[in-house]
Amino acid sequence: MPDVLQTEKAIKVGISACLLGQMVRYDAGHKRDRYSTDVLSNYFQFVSVCPEVEVGMGVPREAVRLVGTAEETRMVGNKTGKDWTEKVVAFNAKRANELEKENLSGFILKKDSPSCGMERVKVYNEKGMAEKNAVGMWPRALKKQFPIMPMEEEGRLNDPRLRENFIVRVFAYHRLQNLFDDRYSRGKMVRFHTAHKLLLMSHSPKHYKELGKLVAEVKKYSPSEMREKYSAVFMEGLGYKTTAKKNVNVLHHILGYLKTNLTSSEKKDILQVIDDYHKELTPLVVPLTLLRHYVTIHDIEYIKDQIYLTPHPKELMLRNHV
Repeated sequence: MPDVLQTEKAIKVGISACLLGQMVRYDAGHKRDRYSTDVLSNYFQFVSVCPEVEVGMGVPREAVRLVGTAEETRMVGNKTGKDWTEKVVAFNAKRANELEKENLSGFILKKDSPSCGMERVKVYNEKGMAEKNAVGMWPRALKKQFPIMPMEEEGRLNDPRLRENFIVRVFAYHRLQNLFDDRYSRGKMVRFHTAHKLLLMSHSPKHYKELGKLVAEVKKYSPSEMREKYSAVFMEGLGYKTTAKKNVNVLHHILGYLKTNLTSSEKKDILQVIDDYHKELTPLVVPLTLLRHYVTIHDIEYIKDQIYLTPHPKELMLRNHV
């Protein structure tokens, strides 16, 4: 793996405190998320936040809800109607700014929460009718402070494809942070981009091409300009979900580097396994493992350095399910 991708820095991920089992809910309970506490905690250093407790609502407390419209919401007490909006907005902006020093690589939010819900949060109109089309107060502040940082709700992480996409983005964002936080050089920028070629192609070939043009003109930009431009397009591209079609294209691309090293029988076997994956008869890990085997045997350096082969720890087994 290229030296620019090596790092000993901890991967810090923000998380709604109740998901860690902290008893911070309005009823003094929690909403422990076992995937976060039992699996992801082995790879991420969690930084917990509970906006409601930290703003001074206390435990236990009156439950709150959003009122108004999706565009203009206020946070009020369910029974008393106490308006927390101004205090919460001010606190959230301050807390999000404080998190800059943590160098977060992602955030996991509590679904449906008027504070932490990332999407489809209930907002009540003046007639007391609810629509699920709002965003919680805290994600709004996070998005403003960290516009390209990966964020996801714990409920959506139950979907294998959404889970893999989120974790791919967290690890990629962490590598991106290290690239620009360490001693920056144009050579490192080129190596970083080259190593992410196949990963980007598996998400959005369009964004890969756009980034290629940017890197080709790397001498035109200062480090800060390159960071802003490259980071925005890089993370936007990875936000697109992979598909079997896009992965098959990448798998064939890898096979192309092996064409002079394989026997016709070996090539036929690989093509059959790729076709089985395309037909959803096997998960992605199967053709990838086979190709990685031949890439290692024949020492295809360019492919060995591709992040696509291992975008996250194999122990997470994310590609066993997509």
